[in-house]
Amino acid sequence: FLPLPQYAQDPAMVHYIYQRFQVLEQGLAKCTEATRAYLQDFREFSKNISVMVGRCHTYTSEYKSAVNNLALRVERAQREIDYLEYLREADICLESEEKTLAEKLLQAAEEEKKIRSLLNASCDNLLTGIKSLKIVKKTLDPDGSWMKDAGSDSPKVYLLIGSRNKTLWEFANIRAFMEDSTKPAPRKLLLPLSWQGSGQVLYKGFLYFHNQGTSNEIIKYNLQKRTVEDRMLLLGGAGRALVYQHSPFTYIDLAVDEHGLWTIHAGPGVQSHLVLTKIDPGTLGIEHSWDTPCRSQDAEASFLLCGVLYVVYSSGGQGPSRITCVYDPLGTVSDEDLPNLFFPRRPRSHSMIHYNPRDKQLYAWNEGNQIIYKLQTKRKLPLK
Repeated sequence: FLPLPQYAQDPAMVHYIYQRFQVLEQGLAKCTEATRAYLQDFREFSKNISVMVGRCHTYTSEYKSAVNNLALRVERAQREIDYLEYLREADICLESEEKTLAEKLLQAAEEEKKIRSLLNASCDNLLTGIKSLKIVKKTLDPDGSWMKDAGSDSPKVYLLIGSRNKTLWEFANIRAFMEDSTKPAPRKLLLPLSWQGSGQVLYKGFLYFHNQGTSNEIIKYNLQKRTVEDRMLLLGGAGRALVYQHSPFTYIDLAVDEHGLWTIHAGPGVQSHLVLTKIDPGTLGIEHSWDTPCRSQDAEASFLLCGVLYVVYSSGGQGPSRITCVYDPLGTVSDEDLPNLFFPRRPRSHSMIHYNPRDKQLYAWNEGNQIIYKLQTKRKLPLK
């Protein structure tokens, strides 16, 4: 569009402009050349990328296949591990069951050994009959208890009248007890607490009785010092129900035999069975306890002789009282081993029957009568 320099009015300016256009054309040519080079490089790059992406797809498929195979192998290995673990747990369970059974057998053996050691005395008498009856005295109250000290040779006789009282009468001997006019006169002892029921026992100078107003507290009273020596709470639901159906005020019955101090009470449930407990008289600790098969229903009293519990049942006025349930913690005596054991017929049920291991007699209370029963015994079979 510009004239040639020689024809222009200002040739120098036109020449300059021409030179600039030439520079621009050269720059544009270089830019075009560079763009072509860049396009070629980009084509090569795209081609290389496409090849690499294809290879990646191939590698991805191979890796995916390898991972799937590995997953299958891991799953197979896990199943095998689970199976081995199952076998190991089965062995452990079997070993555990065998160990538990062995521990139970060991505990049972230890328990039997403990019971045999606890009841290991020279006494081996077994009751075979109630030989005779002697009415020693008669009082006005239908309920109460009377006894000698079952742990000493003292001739003194003690009288506890009523099912709830705190007055204890001490007589010098059986003759003074039988004849009120005999001197010396009985000594009156006022206890600090009242007893409940007719299950009291006297053992080695201590009176043991159920504390009135409590369900299961046993009091140990020192007759010489006239103080409460100790007290204990009897476990196992003691005192919640009458121990004997026909003894309406006794909830805990205490007993003494050749092996020491015992308690009897009713277990839980409507058809309750008697629970027998061995007590350490020194510490009032529980040495052992047994759930017996003897029922509280229709029972009127019980006593222990050489570690065997004899439970007396009433026939409801239709016949004499009978011993129809016997329990031996050592398992050497059962009901089938005994003859028919019955008491001479009385007009009412006994409110208490206690055995004295010193004179081998039963002390009983029936309709206000204080009675002594003499016994017939034989030797028990030795323990195997």
